[in-house]
Amino acid sequence: MQEGNTDDMIFDIPTLIEFLSASTVLNSGTVILTGTPHGVGFARTPPVYLQPGDEVTVEIEGVGRLTNPVIEETGHDVHGD
Repeated sequence: MQEGNTDDMIFDIPTLIEFLSASTVLNSGTVILTGTPHGVGFARTPPVYLQPGDEVTVEIEGVGRLTNPVIEETGHDVHGD
């Protein structure tokens, strides 16, 4: 339901890396989370949430695509309590 790319970001990737590396070590494999593109489900009218059976796909051009299924969690408190 959401789609975006790095061209939509306020700051480009080199600027983010420069800023973050000024105060912390970025090791190989470090994941930099930058937020979500427009169209987030809870802000829609009516709100739309992920449901069991949905799939979430993230793609990086030239690298590949990762798809994960959404499943219902059972047997524990989803809030970590």
